[in-house]
Amino acid sequence: MTALRIAVLTHSTNPRGGVAHCLALAEALCALGHEAVVHAPDPAGRGFFRDAACPTVSVAAQSVAGSTVDLVRARINDYLRHFSTPAACEFDVFHAHDGIGGNALATLKHRRLIPGFVRTVHHIDSFSDPRLAEWQDRSIREAARLLCVSRAWADWIRDDLGTEADVVGNGVDLSVYGAEPSEADAAVRESWGLGPGPLILAVGGFEERKNTLGIIEGFARLRSLYPQAQLVVAGGASLLDHATYRARCRAALVAHRLAVGPGGAVVETGPVPQAEMPALYRAADALAFPSWNEGFGLCVLEAMACGTPAIVSRQPPFTEYLAASDALFVDPADPGAIADAMADALAPGTRARLQAAAPARVAAHSWRACAERHLDAYAACVRTRQEPIHA
Repeated sequence: MTALRIAVLTHSTNPRGGVAHCLALAEALCALGHEAVVHAPDPAGRGFFRDAACPTVSVAAQSVAGSTVDLVRARINDYLRHFSTPAACEFDVFHAHDGIGGNALATLKHRRLIPGFVRTVHHIDSFSDPRLAEWQDRSIREAARLLCVSRAWADWIRDDLGTEADVVGNGVDLSVYGAEPSEADAAVRESWGLGPGPLILAVGGFEERKNTLGIIEGFARLRSLYPQAQLVVAGGASLLDHATYRARCRAALVAHRLAVGPGGAVVETGPVPQAEMPALYRAADALAFPSWNEGFGLCVLEAMACGTPAIVSRQPPFTEYLAASDALFVDPADPGAIADAMADALAPGTRARLQAAAPARVAAHSWRACAERHLDAYAACVRTRQEPIHA
């Protein structure tokens, strides 16, 4: 394939799974000889959460103090201003990874500034606000080609929308994530007041989709067996408003007398730089990730690569790419099962078994292979671009 210039659009510069996917995908595409440029609205002007081996563009963005609808509308308009001229649209392929970028590209298509776009659907959110739901639907419906990171969501799109989507999967960078200790390990432990453990890690912040309440309830039961156990809740940067659910989580922490803060029973880190994540994974005795609704669960592969057992929901997408021997599967609605899995992960025999299975599983998920699975969709969009556009 002739080298392509690809505009990759994501929703923010913060360390979220979708943003991490975009950066790693673009790096792999560049390694294949293409020019993939990752764009994201950046109201703070700080750039992406990590340095990248691919071009990046911090799109000028307005600060917004209103509702989630106001924020999403503003971010769509930020993109529309950025791509408002033919010169700014000189890409062979436009690829959106969320509803914000997808809606901006759909509008640009109607304005005849671009011929069409590719849309990756990482997962589908259930929005109570009809405007957010409409934007999500439009960003999928108007795409020329659809991609998914898991078969579960590709099947949902086929069954509910009557449209086919290709499955491209995810990857893990084994040059970054590994079980070998580094100098960062002790510093990460010290900075967050992490004791001897056991230590349970949850990634994604206090968010309903991540089932943080279920994790808290399971952890409270684990503390009855291991009074020195700590729960680290990492991440949490999000465009969506999780204040109500966060308040429920805080109430549960108070009810279980779980102190929050560095050195406490529960440590909330907020967004963590990628350079520190491998050390945080290695510090943990288990990753608790019994999500209700997940696109893929990129942190599961990252944890496994670092030698950390993963606790996941017994449902897709986890059951797609993990064998029964790769992780501890639980019913996300059962805090007792989550607690039992946390305790099981501490057993030397279980830990050794899961660590032995991890290398083969993570090796099957490379970013290069993920990038190569995008090329057919890109080629189809290039052919569309070469066709004349009639009024």
